[in-house]
Amino acid sequence: MTATVHASAPTVGEALRRWRELRRLSQLELSIRAEISTRHLSFVETGRSRPSREMVLRLAGPLDLPLRERNRLLLAAGYAPVYPENDLDAPQMAAVRAAVRQVLTGHEPYPAVVVDRGWNLVAANSSLTLLTDLAAPELLAAPANVLRVSLHPDGLAPHIANLGEWRGHLLSRLARQVELTGDAELAALEAELRDYPCDSPEPEIELPGPGEIVVPLRLRHESGELAFLSTIATFGTPLDVTLAELSIESFYPADEHTASVLRDRARR
Repeated sequence: MTATVHASAPTVGEALRRWRELRRLSQLELSIRAEISTRHLSFVETGRSRPSREMVLRLAGPLDLPLRERNRLLLAAGYAPVYPENDLDAPQMAAVRAAVRQVLTGHEPYPAVVVDRGWNLVAANSSLTLLTDLAAPELLAAPANVLRVSLHPDGLAPHIANLGEWRGHLLSRLARQVELTGDAELAALEAELRDYPCDSPEPEIELPGPGEIVVPLRLRHESGELAFLSTIATFGTPLDVTLAELSIESFYPADEHTASVLRDRARR
């Protein structure tokens, strides 16, 4: 008979220490930022002292923990989560849905998408079809992952003129997110994307070329090469886990030819 071994969840002290080390902070540095004694922090990390709910949240602040991780930290300490996690379709999220629709509609005729923490597509405006029409239908099945659609060989990758540069930009962004959140699913996604083939040189360090101030997305299209700049917006004061993890990525034409093609498509 084979015994099954179940890994125990980390204690609050172990979780705090892991996050502190991930943020490359010493006990002294974190204690100064949290305005507590190093001795007290040491006792919490080793389990000699059980932190209050207020202390858990006080330490989570300078550790810059996402709301989801603050809730997990509270659970590890034996407290109920304080940050709600409402489905986007919930009645209390009506104002959020309205704001998202307004942003997406107002951005027409330029593409814009809303994604969750795993870069899964939540919503988009009609102009996004300029990009999604280039991808295999199976990649667009829900939940479609916008990074996978971008870099997969059956996605946008064969149509991206500066694939190595754009791929390097996306993977650098994702790597920073993995480091910030410690999210295992994001780490798995990063590993998957890095395994995709790329026949274009990928810069090890993002350095601007002559006259460049951002990394553009250069797309081969039947109307000629299109160039886009992108921005990412988040809600500024979220107190809900779902809301905190939403991002709106908006694409803008980087030249007049691209702007003209987008305007012409909108008139059809």
